[in-house]
Amino acid sequence: MIPLTDVSLQVLSTNPALDRALDSDLDPEQASWQKIVNESIRDISALLQALGLPDQSHYSNFPILVPGPYLSRIERGNPNDPLLRQVISTVQEVRDVPGYIEQPLNESTFAKTSGLIQKYHGRVLLIVTGSCAINCRYCFRRHFPYQDFQPTSKDWQRIIDALMNDTSINEVILSGGDPLMMSDKRLKWIVQQVETIPHIDTIRIHSRLPVVIPQRITKTLIEILAESRLKAVLVTHINHPQELDETVSNAMLALQRADVLLLNQSVLLKDVNNDAEILSTLSKQLFKANILPYYLHALDPVAGAAHFDVSGKEAEEIMSVMRASLPGYLVPKLVKEVPGQPSKSPL
Repeated sequence: MIPLTDVSLQVLSTNPALDRALDSDLDPEQASWQKIVNESIRDISALLQALGLPDQSHYSNFPILVPGPYLSRIERGNPNDPLLRQVISTVQEVRDVPGYIEQPLNESTFAKTSGLIQKYHGRVLLIVTGSCAINCRYCFRRHFPYQDFQPTSKDWQRIIDALMNDTSINEVILSGGDPLMMSDKRLKWIVQQVETIPHIDTIRIHSRLPVVIPQRITKTLIEILAESRLKAVLVTHINHPQELDETVSNAMLALQRADVLLLNQSVLLKDVNNDAEILSTLSKQLFKANILPYYLHALDPVAGAAHFDVSGKEAEEIMSVMRASLPGYLVPKLVKEVPGQPSKSPL
């Protein structure tokens, strides 16, 4: 199989032999989802043509990327479809809005070494890839300097040493990009490295892939997580009930049966989900798919995404309605991330 442009940007090693070993011998399931990535729409004209909409310009340096399974859930002929709004560029992206900056979370200042970020006590982020399967227009890392965080094989040893020497850390969070853009072999290799650290007991994966390409939840991936001594947590990124279909639910059920804890975090987005009924329906649909609502994030003020902003007052009004209509376990926590704070800040 021809190597994928998107999958090839891996952030673990510059050792060619190791890279070839970790990304070789693709089984049919692996080849299937990577083929979907290869065939994703990367051109705004192709996207609009597929949806029966009039052509328009692409306004941003941030490219279009939409995989087929996600595209199939967008309503044809509807320029206001909530899923389409998340992936299509508009002229609003190039407007200079005060307070909206390229690095809103200032993550570079929290780097312990290349690829390793610690913002909160007891847990660390591993930036394991710069690749994604979909380019969400509100992404807080849309300007992230991944090239500055790409570790060499020597840096990987520094990461292990740093984790080994800090017994206060008990959880490793795989992030990116999207960590499930890695091959199963590469993911297994990372899990095995983390397993060597006695005081780490949890591995958490934040990913949009189970939603946009459910075929990514392969039997091998499930086995990796089920057989690890680490407690596995998967945090999906689902913003609207229309993103959930039977293929997503089946993938989530397979993970749940493997004792993977399934959580979801959404971003509150204007003209996408800033509605109590939509978000309540999302919580109910998530629960049917064995996923618990976890966080509802206020928009991070990243340059190019100001048109998605929802005021704090409106957000609290939405949450008030949700609290009155849902059991507590289906109400996500409304939070925002403030650089330097010891945790997410509740709103």
